[in-house]
Order: sequence, then structure tokens, then C-alpha cells
Amino acid sequence: MERQGNSTASSFTSAVSLDQLGMSSIRQRYVLPPSQRPSPHVPISTTLPIIDLSTLRDQSLISRTINEIRMACKEVGFFQVINHGIDQLVMDEALEVATEFFNLPNDEKMRLFSEDVHKPVRYGTSLNQARDEVCCWRDFIKHYSHPISDWIHMWPSNPSNYRKKMGKYVEAVQVLQNQLLEIIFQSLGLNRSYLHEEINGGSQTLAVNCYPACPQPGLTLGIHTHSDYGSDYGSITVLLQTRSGLEIKDKNHNWVPVPFVEGALVVQLGDQMEVMSNGQYKSVIHRATVNGDEKRFSIVSLHSFAMDRKMGPALELVDDQHPKSYKEFCFREFLDFISSYDIAKGRFLDTLKMNKP
Repeated sequence: MERQGNSTASSFTSAVSLDQLGMSSIRQRYVLPPSQRPSPHVPISTTLPIIDLSTLRDQSLISRTINEIRMACKEVGFFQVINHGIDQLVMDEALEVATEFFNLPNDEKMRLFSEDVHKPVRYGTSLNQARDEVCCWRDFIKHYSHPISDWIHMWPSNPSNYRKKMGKYVEAVQVLQNQLLEIIFQSLGLNRSYLHEEINGGSQTLAVNCYPACPQPGLTLGIHTHSDYGSDYGSITVLLQTRSGLEIKDKNHNWVPVPFVEGALVVQLGDQMEVMSNGQYKSVIHRATVNGDEKRFSIVSLHSFAMDRKMGPALELVDDQHPKSYKEFCFREFLDFISSYDIAKGRFLDTLKMNKP
């Protein structure tokens, strides 16, 4: 892939490169205003939901699991899953090639650099480095991933086994995401096959992140406060990580560090799910902190509907007591939003909310 935007590319410095320089302080472009900086010494939560999906194989336990997911979606828009069906070796090898990619020489990674958020494969930093007033302390490689046969030839060819190993994880997590969506629809009282064709024909974006060790972790963030696709525009997001660093905002507006659970995957509701549920479920607001001594890697799989497929609240969840609370929207409208605005200053979701009578 050709390098995009040469003038910007020539002045671009990745967070990984800055870490390799051994700097004792971060550059001003990474320093957040005091009100947006992470809070020091916040204890890691021991109460956030961890749901065992092996119970779905036992008919006597399915209703209990669906209820656990319902409560997690209503209360926090977040849960972790264990016994989720993805082999540990598949997850380990995906993280292995992610690490190898970020260890490549800078010139090799810059072949995939772009500021165009519509690009199906792009390397960069921050959220939208062309517009963000403060950059994120992270590097990423993002690529479209579903259907995998349409996109895998555009993924990084270096490391040589990147496509093979990351591809195995992509296929496995796509199966898991579809299963989770069916359960979430059931928990809302909808048919488990609700929007089945739209889901199968939807999109999957993989964001592979490297958060280098940071000399001043109290002044910056690995990724700024957002919700998925707004961080998360999508319906649900599944996250694989190497260590703790993710924080979510609870219903009392307090930041809660998410514990690292070996072998578990993090599930976050995105803006699409909040809209589809007509506000019954909430997309989780979250951010990523950084560490002064250790790198953190994460692989984030975001599932959403097709680029131009409009979606709004499910008709079954709208009535006189629960009027329609959100406008319809599509993925392309979200991409247009983040290409024009600094999303640290406002959520895409807020532009969709309708005034209640």
C-alpha cells in the first residue's frame, strides 16, 4: 500500500518511536488538560461481571446466563467472558504477530500510514491525528476484517505470518460476536435471530493497539475517553489484552479499572446497541491508561452493520411508554463525524438523541 499524505507522514512520530528514544518526559502534544488526566491509585474493581459461557451448553443454566448478561448490559454495558470457545493458542499467536508488527522498523510500518479514516487498512496513532488537539500514547494498525476473503490480501504482509495467525483469531472472534449478539437480543426480549442477515452482512474492524511504556503516565492516556464508535460506534466490541489498563465509567460517573483476567475476553456495548435497544442498554464510556514500565497490547474487534445500512431503535422496543429516543444512522455517518471533529470533545451518540416529549 502506498504511503498517504507525505507532508503529514514526514512529520509523524509514533509513540513506539518516542519510547525507543528513551525520553524522560513526553512531548506537549501528548499532555492532557488536568481535568482529563487519569486518576492515580484507583483500585482495580473486583465486582465487574465475569460471565462463564460454558453454561450455554446446559439447557438448565441458559436462562441464568441470559439474565446475567441482561443485568451487565443495563448496569454498565460491559462484561468479561470466560470459556468463550476461542483456543488460547489462537489468542496467543494473534498477540505474538501484533508484537512483531510493532517491532518492525518505522519505515516498514509507515508504508501503511494514513490519516484517512475511510481507508480499509491504516497505521497511525491517536484517534484522528489530523484533528486531535492532544494525541494518544499509542500506535495502531486497523483493518477491515469481514468477510475476511475481501480484505486479508490488504493486511500487513510483514511479519510473514501476520495474515495467517491474525486471520485465525478474526474468524474465531467473529463466531463469538455473532453468538453474543444472539444472546443479547434474547435478553432484550427479541428473537435470537433478530437482524441475522444484517449481522452476517455487516462489517468487522480490527484495531491492533500498542501502548508503549510512558515516562509520565499521569499526564496522558493511551486512548481518550469515548464509547465504541464514539469508541465504539458498533454493536459490540470484543477486546483481547495482555495486561490491565482499560478503565470504564460506571453509572455513578466514577472511573473503574478493569482487572486483567487470564484467558478472558472483554465485551463492550457500542453506540449501535444503545440505539437499537432504545436506551435500555448503554454503550460503555471507557479509556485506556498507560504504564510507566510496561507495554500493553490489545486486539479490538468491532462489529457493526454494513457501511450504509441505516439502523435505529428496534420497533418491538418502542411504544407509548417508551417513545423512540434516537435517530437512525449508519457507519459511514460515524466515519464522516470523526473525520471532521475531535471526538474527545463530544460523542457521536449525542448527535442522535431525540428530545423526549
